[in-house]
Amino acid sequence: MRIHPLVTCALILMLCLPATIGAAGPASDKPPITIDEFFDSVSFGTVRISPDGNAVVIQADRADWDENRFRSDLWLYRAGELSPLTQSGHDHAPQWSPDGRWIAFISDRSVVVPKKKSEKEEADPDSEDTKEESVDQLYVISAAGGEAFPVTEGDEAVHSFAWSADSRSIFFAAKIELTTQQKKDQKNEWKDVLRYRESERGDFIRRVDVAAIQAERSSGKILTQYGDQTKEIAKIADRAKSLCVSTNGERLAFFTEPRSERQESLDEYAIYVIELSGNAAPAEPRVVSRSQAVYDAIRWAEDNRHVFFIFESGAVEGAYQDAQQRVYWVDAGAPGTKQESAAPSIARWAGKFNGAVAGFNVLPSGGLLVAGHLGTEVQPYTQADPGADFVKQKARPGTYEEISISKQPTRVAFVYSTLEKPAEVYVADSVGDMANARAITSFNRVFTEHAMPQGKPYRWTADDGATVEGMLIYPPGKMGAKNLRMLTFIHGGPEDADGDHFEADWYQWALLAATHGWLVFEPNYRGSVGYGDAFALGIIPHIVSRPGKDILEGVDALVKDGIADPKHLTVGGYSYGGYMTNWLITQTTRFKAAVTGAGAVEHVANWGNDDVTMDDAYFLGGKPWEAEANYNAEAAIWQFDKVTTPTHVVGGADDIRVYVGEDYLLERALHARGIPSSLLIFPGEGHSLDKNPWHGKIKVRDELIWLEKYGTQ
Repeated sequence: MRIHPLVTCALILMLCLPATIGAAGPASDKPPITIDEFFDSVSFGTVRISPDGNAVVIQADRADWDENRFRSDLWLYRAGELSPLTQSGHDHAPQWSPDGRWIAFISDRSVVVPKKKSEKEEADPDSEDTKEESVDQLYVISAAGGEAFPVTEGDEAVHSFAWSADSRSIFFAAKIELTTQQKKDQKNEWKDVLRYRESERGDFIRRVDVAAIQAERSSGKILTQYGDQTKEIAKIADRAKSLCVSTNGERLAFFTEPRSERQESLDEYAIYVIELSGNAAPAEPRVVSRSQAVYDAIRWAEDNRHVFFIFESGAVEGAYQDAQQRVYWVDAGAPGTKQESAAPSIARWAGKFNGAVAGFNVLPSGGLLVAGHLGTEVQPYTQADPGADFVKQKARPGTYEEISISKQPTRVAFVYSTLEKPAEVYVADSVGDMANARAITSFNRVFTEHAMPQGKPYRWTADDGATVEGMLIYPPGKMGAKNLRMLTFIHGGPEDADGDHFEADWYQWALLAATHGWLVFEPNYRGSVGYGDAFALGIIPHIVSRPGKDILEGVDALVKDGIADPKHLTVGGYSYGGYMTNWLITQTTRFKAAVTGAGAVEHVANWGNDDVTMDDAYFLGGKPWEAEANYNAEAAIWQFDKVTTPTHVVGGADDIRVYVGEDYLLERALHARGIPSSLLIFPGEGHSLDKNPWHGKIKVRDELIWLEKYGTQ
C-alpha cells in the first residue's frame, strides 16, 4: 500500500536565484502551467552539505523524454556557483568523504569491462574480449571535479555504502555473488526456471581501498579490476542497509531487512555493529537491537556508543504497531564490546511530539535536528537529549525536506517548498537561521512564471467527534470561491498526509488538476500521519470503511459550506488512494467520475501477492484465515452491485506492492456491470511507475480527460 517516486549545462543559465525563502508573490495575469511544463519539473533525491559547510552536492532527477527514462545527475554548489558534477544520467545517492575531498555515489551507467576468458575462449581467436555491464556500482569523483571512476565491480548491485572515518576506504553491501561453477550448475539444472525462495541470497559487506585505487590511477595505471583492493568484512544471511561508520572510525553499524525484500515477518530486521579493530580481522557482526521492528535511517551518535534509528513499524515499546515514524537510539555498548546484550537499552527521542519524524540529523553537540511532520506542515525541530523537549526552530510555513548539516561550522542545506513555491535547494548559515536561507538552485523556476493554484487547510468533524483535516487547492485566481466543481484526491500510504508542499509528478498532480479548473480536496483521513499515533492507528481493522466515512463527511461539509458543487463531484487516488477510491464508489453515487490506480478491491489475493504482507495482516486484524470477516467486510468487490460511477483504472504490469491482478479484477467488475470504464497497463512498471516518464504523463493526461468527460456532465 505504501509508495515510497539531468540536465545539461544549459540549465545553469536558468539560475537567477531568489535571495531568501520569502513568500510567493500574488497571482497575476500569468498564463497557467501546461502539462508539458508540469512534467518537466525537477525533484531532488538527495542533498548533502560538505563537512566544512562550503559546498553542497545535489542529486537532481527529471524525465528524459528522448531516452524514455528518468535521469539522475549530480550537481555541485560552491562559492556561489552551481555546476554539473556528473552528466551520465545514472548517478544517485552521493556521500561526502569525511575530509571533504571526495564524493562517492552509486551509478548503473553502462561500462565496458574485459571479459574473463575460459581456457577454451583463450584458444578461440573469435571470442569476444569485452562485455557491457549496467548494474549499480560504486563510483568516486573528486570534489574539485574531473572524471568519476568506479571502485567496485561484479554482477550484483551495490545497495548501501559508507565512507571510513579516515576517508581512505568505503564499506559497501551487495548480494553474495554466485561462483562461475554455481552459475553453470544452475543453468544446466534449472534452465530459466525461477526458484522462488531457493534462489534468494544474503549479503556480503566489503571494504574497498579507494586511496590505493586513486594512487594507481595517478601513476597512470589503467585499472579494469578492483578485487585486489577489496577485502571482505562479513557475510550475512539477510540484506544490509544504511551502513554507517562511527566518527572515531572504530565501529560499523547497519540494519538488516529480509533478503527477499518482502515484509513477511519481522524476524530478519535487526541493527548490527561490527568492531573494526585496526589491522586485525573485524569482529563478527553483533546484534544490538532485534525488537521485532522495521528500522530505517540509522546514524551514530557523537559518543560513538549509541545508534539512532527511525522506527517505521513494529514492537519497540510493546505490541506490534504500524504507527507514525519515530526516532530512537539504542546503546551499542562500550567500544570493543564483543558480546550481544540480552536486553539492549533503547530510548525514544521526541516522545512528546504528536507528529511523525520525517527525517533527522545528528548535531555536532550530540542532539538532533529533526524534520517533524505535524498537521499540514513539515518543520525543523531540535532536541538536546532524550529527556529534553522538542524545540521548533524559526522557519517559514511550508515543508522542509532532505535536511543536511555540516560539522564545523554548522550550516544547513535542505529542500523547501509550499503549494505556491516550487521545490528548490536552500542553504542556511545555522540551524536557527533556516527562515532566512538562500536558494542555491532554480531548476523549477518555470512554475514561478505561471499562475499557480493557492491552497489552505480545511477541517471538519467526523461522526465520532474526531477532528479531521485536509487541504483545499483552488484553481488559479479563485482562492475562496464558492460552488466549484471538485476532485477529492486521496493520498496513498496510508501513513502519509497532504499539506503545504510542492509536488509535480504522475502520483501527486493536484496542482495540475487545479490548473484545469478543479477545486482539489485532499483529505488527511484516519490513518494519516501528523495527527498523533491514535489517529494513525484509527483505521484498524476498518481499513477502508473508517477512512471512507472521514472522507465522505469531509465532502458533505464542503457541500454544506457552499464550497463544492454537489452536481460536479469526482474522486481519485493511487495506491492506498486507489483502495479508498474503489471503496467509495461502492458507498455513494454522488461522484460523477473516478480515476483509480494500484488499488485493491479485495484483500486475500492481494495479501498473497503483496510484498508487505505484515502490513496488510496488521491493518485487517490477522491473516486471511484468522480474520475472514474483516477481509470480506472491507472488500469493495462484494458491494459492486451498488456502483454507477464511470471509472478509469491504471496499473503497472509488474506491480507487487499492490497486486496488478486487482486492477484487472476491478475492470472486469466494471465491465460486467456495464459501467463506463478504461484500463491502462504500463509494461515493465512496478508500483512506482519509475521506468518510463511517458507512462506517468499518459496516465495523468487520460485521467484529466476522463474527469472532464464524465465529471462535468
